[in-house]
Amino acid sequence: MITTAFATPPDVMGVERDLQVPLYAKRDIALARGEGAYLYDTDGRRYLDAMSNYGVAILGHADAEYAAALSDQLATLTTGHQSFGSDVRAAFLVELAKVAPDGLTRAFLSNSGAEAIEAALKFARLATGRPKVVAARRAYHGRTMGALAATADPKYRAPFEPLPFAVSHVPFDDADALAAAVDGETAAVILEPIQGEAGVYPASEEYLRAARAACDAHGALLIADEVQTGFRTGVPFATVAAGVTPDLVCTAKALANGFPIGLTLATEAVGGALPAGAHGSTFGGNPLACRAGLVTLQIMRERDLYARSAALGAAIVDGVEALGAKKVRTVRGRGMMVGIELKERVTPTLRALQAAGVLALPAGSVTLRLLPPLVWEREQVDELLVALGTVLA
Repeated sequence: MITTAFATPPDVMGVERDLQVPLYAKRDIALARGEGAYLYDTDGRRYLDAMSNYGVAILGHADAEYAAALSDQLATLTTGHQSFGSDVRAAFLVELAKVAPDGLTRAFLSNSGAEAIEAALKFARLATGRPKVVAARRAYHGRTMGALAATADPKYRAPFEPLPFAVSHVPFDDADALAAAVDGETAAVILEPIQGEAGVYPASEEYLRAARAACDAHGALLIADEVQTGFRTGVPFATVAAGVTPDLVCTAKALANGFPIGLTLATEAVGGALPAGAHGSTFGGNPLACRAGLVTLQIMRERDLYARSAALGAAIVDGVEALGAKKVRTVRGRGMMVGIELKERVTPTLRALQAAGVLALPAGSVTLRLLPPLVWEREQVDELLVALGTVLA
């Protein structure tokens, strides 16, 4: 007899420590279910979710409309290679076109942010015939070998060097340094409009415009890494909100509300000219992932969650500043992507918040990162501020 039930091991954390490759610093709680803005552990304790699993659960947990759409697709068709057409994939591409930057008319679908970055780097090198890439210091673009080459932090890079190709890393938000690094051998400049892992550092509009100008001057392509910023900062894409249109945009995390997906958008000049077979993905663009992405974008638009993200994100920043906590150096971010830089290491604060029933993330060694679901209400903002007021006092 086939059953959908399973027996929970008596020691969930022990099983994971013993049987998983030990790559993750465990948080000592096992999450069993979610509902809206909250998560529940195996002991039934409730936690305010201020992390949305590194920014992916943008609609929160167990959203009824989202769950119904995926359940319908599970009972219809879940897998299908992109060499065949798909009704749901076509519908997803039409919905994507409504939010895509002007001129980025070609989409490549994959399974993760790192895959979206890998595709963009390959497309740029193929389109330009050039070997060089310029990226920013403190950048984080992923852990596959190509994305890792563009990632700056030695703690991620050093164990795997030499990496497949050389990348010039220049100071972030320094337009002069960026311009000096781009030349006739540069295939692409890759930038995050807000550096998430580094500590939630927004790029200035002037810097992003200077990056566009430097690429135009030398025939290089501009890649916007919006894997974390996409759909979270009050607009679909933060780079475009700064008045800059890249040649390629990569996103993933929030696009399908946590279902594995990756997206690389490209201009017709880049994406439309790629030869068949130059890249591919067995699982990318499968009907289930496309249905997840389709319903996520529809809900974002119909519930006006972009506006809610902008309003509640501003309320969080204002509220943290109003606490006047001496441990806080500064607060920065856009929409529901907020960094609280402390004057001390962030780990004790994360532990104290968890003990107080709030789950958040680090960004670097001293920054508390908040990536809440966009379904928060003012009630959840106030709950967060009360907890922060206690643990930062």
